Amino acid sequence: MGAWLLAAAGLLDDRPATIHGHLFESFSETFPQVDARQERFVIDGNRITCGGAMASFDLVLTLIGAHCGEITRLDVASLFLHQSDQPFGQPDNISGRSKLVSRALVLMDETIEAPVPIPTIARHLGCSLKSLQRRFARSLNATPGQVYRHRRLIAAKSLVEGTNLSISEIATRCGYESASAMTRAFKGQFGTTPMDLRAD
Repeated sequence: MGAWLLAAAGLLDDRPATIHGHLFESFSETFPQVDARQERFVIDGNRITCGGAMASFDLVLTLIGAHCGEITRLDVASLFLHQSDQPFGQPDNISGRSKLVSRALVLMDETIEAPVPIPTIARHLGCSLKSLQRRFARSLNATPGQVYRHRRLIAAKSLVEGTNLSISEIATRCGYESASAMTRAFKGQFGTTPMDLRAD
């Protein structure tokens, strides 16, 4: 109902906005001066409107991606087991990233313990390496290798914080040849070592 209150106050005049689907028709009729749109959320400068509870979560993820990067956005989404955005009225559409990238991310997560070369991932997905690299650059502003490494380190951090496994065991589970190799990568990513993080 936030959009309704903003519109009633004249704060959405001549601006795009959205509201819950059940209220959309009456909203657009009551406030013809508002550019009412059937979208999950609308960001228009300092005016942000949402079409529902889950839409607000999608909005937060979008803002995280804009301010912190798409890789961080994916990390937050994965914490909530959230799938890609579903725009209003387009239930089968995957926005923000391509289906190819989504399939690659699933494959990366399935092979964290035994990482496979990026060219192998591309072949498994039936595309060229260059095509996969272009899709990642466009969707996540990173290379497939950077994303793969990041997801392995996120998995390592989760195990360091949430289990009593030894650092050597965690390194093995996250595809590193040794604890020292993982520790170097871990410190480069998070600014601390696994042992120091666990001690905190």
